[in-house]
Amino acid sequence: MAVTKIRKLSSWTLWAVALISVVVLGFFYLGGVEDPNAELKAPIKTDWLLYWCYVVFAITIIALVILGLFQFASTVRAKPKSALASFGVLIVFAALLGLTYSMGDGTALPGINEDSAKFNVPFWLKVTDMWIYCMFILLAICILAMIGGTVLKVFRK
Repeated sequence: MAVTKIRKLSSWTLWAVALISVVVLGFFYLGGVEDPNAELKAPIKTDWLLYWCYVVFAITIIALVILGLFQFASTVRAKPKSALASFGVLIVFAALLGLTYSMGDGTALPGINEDSAKFNVPFWLKVTDMWIYCMFILLAICILAMIGGTVLKVFRK
């Protein structure tokens, strides 16, 4: 019974996030540009896309930390080794965030309009690079896990 509820909740959450993402991307790509004659065309709704990305990542980080701590607390008495493994995931993710933040470039971008200039500071530029690098790394890990799972499944038969 609980698995069915979890599956329904996760399916509805996926559909909601996907629908909102499609709407935000539609506004971003179809919303027009500030100055069509400019050399660097800036879409009008860029801030919507950036804020939506920040919201999704913040929710992901918060869920990861809360659920990881909950799993750690619930398994620490029964299976201490498993509890340390779940806590290890949080530590590895924090290390990934720190590593990708240090890899980020804080050099100010040229040609930024005055509304976006407040984000053209080293901190926000490095945070944006951190999220982009994390997305690439986590995407690669997901692809490798899918391929590895399929290969293991084939060899186990």
